[in-house]
Amino acid sequence: MDLNQAVGENYANPKTCFFHVLFKAAALAFYILSTLFFDSFVIIFVVTVILAALDFWVVKNVSGRILVGLRWWNEIDEKGESLWKFESLDQQSLSRMNKKDSWLFWWTLYISAVAWIILGIFSVIRFEPDYLLITGVCLSLGIANIVGFTKCRKDAKKQIQTFASQTIATRLSSTIQSAFSVV
Repeated sequence: MDLNQAVGENYANPKTCFFHVLFKAAALAFYILSTLFFDSFVIIFVVTVILAALDFWVVKNVSGRILVGLRWWNEIDEKGESLWKFESLDQQSLSRMNKKDSWLFWWTLYISAVAWIILGIFSVIRFEPDYLLITGVCLSLGIANIVGFTKCRKDAKKQIQTFASQTIATRLSSTIQSAFSVV
């Protein structure tokens, strides 16, 4: 058995997991190692932010749907107010989601945000405000996904609870009605 089979056999979606981690790791690695290869802040900024933006897009539109069954977006209405929109799989499908895929999804979101915070602190300590801008942009993209998916997960749980309450109330009501109709 080769290493790829051993690593991938516990994940339901190993390719999605790979790409979920790839752009996070690529943005962090490029940012950390770029000063060894480039003297240009502009190149470091552009490439790092593009990698972080690719990560944002992949997480928001692909891995969120496949790994945890959630999708979110934000719209601005006619009044200029921000509206959060959420989609999730039904209760039965959510309960069948692979736990290892879900674990990887959530932990990499949080770990990458913490890594950007630490790199931002290093930028402040080294008196490099330019690089603080890069870490700020990358952290903002990561936090947007954390907030979006956390709100989406809470909304999905609320929908499941509402559905369960309505189902129980309906069954209880029909049981009571049938009990009184028999008498």
